Amino acid sequence: MELDFLVSFLQERWFIIVGAIVVLFLVVRILKTVVKWVIVLAVLAGLFFYGASYKDQLLDIGAAVSTEAKNQAVKAFSNEMKEAQYKQNSDGTFTVTTKSLKLDGNPSSNEVKVTFMNQTFTMKMDEAVNALIEQAKKNTKL
Repeated sequence: MELDFLVSFLQERWFIIVGAIVVLFLVVRILKTVVKWVIVLAVLAGLFFYGASYKDQLLDIGAAVSTEAKNQAVKAFSNEMKEAQYKQNSDGTFTVTTKSLKLDGNPSSNEVKVTFMNQTFTMKMDEAVNALIEQAKKNTKL
């Protein structure tokens, strides 16, 4: 996870790092005193704290995207209930499919794995999910 953050930071904020390297190069070339090393440490500390706040921003954005994907999946549940299909798997689990989403779950669990728009996440079994499963069972018996 930490490596993903670092790669993302480097890809999206490379110009900050290049600027810091240029400043460090100029400081090391021009200044010949202890002040030089104080400035070098200050620039490095600034980069560190800037990167740390960037990580928090990524986490906030990731949470917002996840919440929005779950909200869109619930909307798709209600729109696609009429065509949902239920399948009982040999291992005791079930799969519900519609044209844009897929639910995989275990009847003894209170969570289902939802695949929506090529993204997979886990949702709690709430009223909307239970309604989709029940409707899919009815559709499959027809």
